[in-house]
Amino acid sequence: MSKLWGGRFTKQTNHLVDEYTASIGFDQALAEEDIEGSLAHVTMLGKCGILPQEDVEKIKAGLNKVLEKIHNNEIEFSVSDEDIHMNVEKNLIAEIGPVGGKLHTGRSRNDQVATDMHLYLRKRVVELSGMLHELQKALVVQARDNLDTIVPGYTHLQRAQPILFAHHLMAYVSMFQRDIERLMDSYKRINVLPLGAGALAGTTFPIDRHFVAEQLQFDRVYENSLDAVSDRDFILEFLSHASIIMMHLSRLSEELVLWSSTEFNFIELDDAFCTGSSIMPQKKNPDVPELVRGKTGRVYGNLMGLLTVLKSLPLAYNKDMQEDKEGMFDTVATLEGALQLFAPMIATMKVNKTRMREAVNKDFSNATDIADFLVGKGLPFRQAHEVIGKTVLYCIQNGKYLLDLTMDEFKQFSELFDDAIYEVLQPETVVNARNVYGGTATDQVADAIKRSEVLMRMTEQWLEEHQ
Repeated sequence: MSKLWGGRFTKQTNHLVDEYTASIGFDQALAEEDIEGSLAHVTMLGKCGILPQEDVEKIKAGLNKVLEKIHNNEIEFSVSDEDIHMNVEKNLIAEIGPVGGKLHTGRSRNDQVATDMHLYLRKRVVELSGMLHELQKALVVQARDNLDTIVPGYTHLQRAQPILFAHHLMAYVSMFQRDIERLMDSYKRINVLPLGAGALAGTTFPIDRHFVAEQLQFDRVYENSLDAVSDRDFILEFLSHASIIMMHLSRLSEELVLWSSTEFNFIELDDAFCTGSSIMPQKKNPDVPELVRGKTGRVYGNLMGLLTVLKSLPLAYNKDMQEDKEGMFDTVATLEGALQLFAPMIATMKVNKTRMREAVNKDFSNATDIADFLVGKGLPFRQAHEVIGKTVLYCIQNGKYLLDLTMDEFKQFSELFDDAIYEVLQPETVVNARNVYGGTATDQVADAIKRSEVLMRMTEQWLEEHQ
C-alpha cells in the first residue's frame, strides 16, 4: 500500500527503513491526544469556512468511531503507516472514505505531533502533582503521629543531634512541595498551542489558531511558527523536574532501606510492600525503595538523552526529534509507578519509637548542648568546644555516655558545670531547645505541619481547577 505522502516517490520504501524510522511502536500512546487535537482542528476548519460543515461533521463522527475502536483494541497499528497520525488518518479514510483526507488541511505532522505532546504532558503533570500530594499527606499523618518520637539526627551518616522523627519526615514534605510547585509552574509553558504553525512557516489557509486554543483549553498559542514545531523545552523541563523528584524519592528510599535494617530497626515496612528470598526464608527485603532508588538513573538518562538529541539541531523540525517521546513516556511510567507505591508504603509504615529512643540515649548527640550550656555561663564557644571534646573522649575511654557522668567527673573538665546539666542533656530538652522557626522543637514542628496543610489545600484547589 502506498504512503499518504508517496506521490513524489518512484519506489516503495525499503521495509528496513519502515521498521527503523517508524514511531508507531511507542507514539500510539498519543492516540487519544491525536484525535482530541484533530477534532478541534476540523471544527476550526468548518468555523473558518475552509471545509463545508457536512464534511466536518462526517470527519468528526469518523474520528470518534476510530477512537472508540482504539479503546476497544479493534485497530491494529501498522509500521508501514509510520506514526500515530498516519495510522489514525488511514483508519479514518477507511471509515468514512476520501473525505477523511481533508482532515490534514492547514496542518503538518510537525505541528500535529507537538500538539499531541503538549496535550499528553499537560494531563500527566496534573496527575503526577496529585500523586505527590498523596505522598505528602501520608508523610504528614506519620509526622503528626510522631511528634513525641525522638530519633538521632545525622550528618555524614554519623549521629549529630537529636531531632523529632516528625521533623525528619517534614523535610521530605518540603521537598515534595517544591516538586509540586515546579510541576505547577511548568504547566504554564506546557499549556501553549503549536497547532497552526504548519511544517515550519504557517499555512496559506485562513485558520484561527486562537479558536483551536480555546477548544483545547490552551492558555495561549506559540508566537513563532519555527519555535512552535521545534520547541521541546517543555519536555526537557518536565524531565528535569522528574529527575529532581526521583532524586528526592531515592534519598527517602535510602533512608527507608537503612531504617528497616536490623542494625537500625527504626521502622518496619508493611509486608505488602516487601518481598522475600528464594533461599533465605527469614529475609524481608525492602525491594520497592531499592528499585525506586535504582530507577532514578533511567530518569536521569532520559533527561541527558534528550538534551543530547537537541544539542546543535538546526531549526526547525528534524527526524532526530522523534527521539523525544520514548524517554518522556518512560519517565512518566517510572514516576507513576514509584509514586503510586510510595504513599501507601509510607502510610502503613510502623515506627519503632522505643528503638529510636534507645539510640538517642546511647550516643553523644547531646554534646552540642553542653557547649551551649557553658557558653551561657560565659565561656567562649571555642573553649567550650574543646572542653566537651575532652569530656566525650573521657566517656568513650570509660564506656560511659554523658548522662552517666557524676558531677565530680563533669567538674574535672570545667568548674562551670552544675546540676542543671542533667536536665540540659535530656533528649526532650535538647530537642525543644531548638525553638526557632524551622527548628526541631515540638511546637515548631507542629506549626510546620499546620503550614504544610495550608499549602496542601492550595495544591488541592489547583488540582481541582486543572483536572
